[in-house]
Amino acid sequence: WSLRRVREAVVSTQSTGDLTRDLFGGPGTTLYKGYVDDPRNTDNAWMETVAVNFHDKGNLFSSFQLKAGDDAGAVSWIAVDRSIKLYASHRSFIEAAVEHNNAHW
Repeated sequence: WSLRRVREAVVSTQSTGDLTRDLFGGPGTTLYKGYVDDPRNTDNAWMETVAVNFHDKGNLFSSFQLKAGDDAGAVSWIAVDRSIKLYASHRSFIEAAVEHNNAHW
């Protein structure tokens, strides 16, 4: 998601701009950049992405209430563990974030 798409998904009593600026105002850490394995890929067109880690040290996510944008059916916060089924290459992005933050899942 781009920062613009995060702003579209977040509804809050505090200004969305303030929250996203507080959380995403720093440079973040690029975890992956390039080709992603996706079932929509063809010989002539393929998906590429940039996965960036922004760590919420101030518990700002607790202020975010999510609302699906025009291209999403539903949006929600979920607990992530190794049993989760994710789309395409998304599992490798989560694994990279877990490793980067020296976390456990």
